[in-house]
Parts: sequence; structure tokens; C-alpha cells
Amino acid sequence: MPDQTVLVERADDIATLTINRPDVFNALNATVLAALRIAVEDLAADGVGAIVIAGAGVKAFSAGADLDELAGLDAGAAHAVLAQGQRTMDAIAHSRVPVIAAVNGLALGGGFELILSCTFPVLATHAALGLPESGLGLIPGYGGTQRLPLAIGRPAAAHLMLTGERLSAQRAYELGLTPVPPVSDDVIGAAQAIARVVAEKGPRAQSAVLTALQTSAAGADGLRLEAALAGIATAGAEAAEGIAAFRAKRRPDFAATSGGA
Repeated sequence: MPDQTVLVERADDIATLTINRPDVFNALNATVLAALRIAVEDLAADGVGAIVIAGAGVKAFSAGADLDELAGLDAGAAHAVLAQGQRTMDAIAHSRVPVIAAVNGLALGGGFELILSCTFPVLATHAALGLPESGLGLIPGYGGTQRLPLAIGRPAAAHLMLTGERLSAQRAYELGLTPVPPVSDDVIGAAQAIARVVAEKGPRAQSAVLTALQTSAAGADGLRLEAALAGIATAGAEAAEGIAAFRAKRRPDFAATSGGA
């Protein structure tokens, strides 16, 4: 990308997107948000197995929305900016491939909301997360009020948003925000290692899992969708190869099933 605000690196089936504005703690302006959305959509369409999102430098994943873009806007103009941010977060949340956040440092406001839109994060031990908007007379506008309660429960989410307190990596792990214990060194490498494991699995099966997870909050509707997707997966070529490989005690070759049902 000519402006280099989001760097794209692909190694085999893994892509890493790096928000490249370290001088402003990787703040999310309109250019970054658009670049992230386009990159995630294009990479998923191109058959990548998993995506890692990181922030440049050692201080911040992203300190949030670029307040220089929001200051002084009327309600209509602010809504348009926030709606663009929500489109990016929704594109990531509904990606057909897993998106893993590698969080090295601060993740505040929109940066935390970006993490919440990912499939799950991997956190450095010194990472700090928070939604401090109320201290500025604002509220989260990129989906935080909806996704954070689903991730850690309503009381804990309300406490974070109403107090503006920061969440440590260890506390985030204890609350279930991340399935991985905090990483003391090379959090991007740790996230990429998990992404490689994820990318080895059946791509259609992975996509179906994500679709079912995205609908899980719908209760019975989510269960019906899960049953339908599970039936399709069970009858598919990936399942046949996976079961055959299990019985033969070998690694499955899902690439060989790419033309199958």
C-alpha cells in the first residue's frame, strides 16, 4: 500500500498485518481502518489460512481512534467516521478465516475494540487494555459496548467502561478474554505459531466454525445453524480426509481436498 500505514507480509498460508504508525501509538485513522478492512477481505478471498494483526514498535498495539479526526465534528460527521470503523471491525469479526491479534503494549479505545473483533488475542505480559472513552465524555463506538460483555461478562465489562480502568494481560487471561497465558517474549512470533497450527486444519471446516461462533449469541438459532454446518462438514471431503488420516496415523492433506465438496 503506497501510504504504508498498514504493512502486509505473507509467508505461505499466514499473513501478518502491522499497523504502522508508531509515532502516534498506532492510532486508528480513516486510512488505517480502510486498509485493514481491505487487507482482511482480500487475504481471505485469496485463500490465506490465518491472519495476524499487530502494531509497529514496542509500546502499543493501538492507542485507539485518532482523536484529531474526531475533534470538532458534528453528530452526523462523527457518526460517519464511527460507522466506517464499525465496518472494519465487522469485516474482521465476520472474516472467513481466523484473525489473531498480537498485542504488544497498549490497546486502548478503538485498539481494544479491534482486539475484540478478532477471533482471539495473544497478549504480551506488559500489554494493557482499556476503554477509557467515558473519561473524555465519549463512549466506545467501534463495537466495544456489544463485544466486551460477550467476551468477559456484563459486570466486568460495565466496570471497565464506567471506570476507565486498564486491564492487565494476566487479568485478561483470568477473565477468559484470551485463551493463551501472557507471553513474555516475541508476542508476534507466538501469535504466528498459533496461526500456523490453525492454518493446517481444513479451511472449510474452520470457516464453518467461525460462522457458527458468530451466531452463537443467537441461542437456538445458533444451535440450528451449528447443526446444519456440522452436517455439511461431516459429509465433506475435508472430513473424509481428516478421518482417513486419523485412522492411518498421518497428517491430513487438506490441500488435496480443495476441489471437493
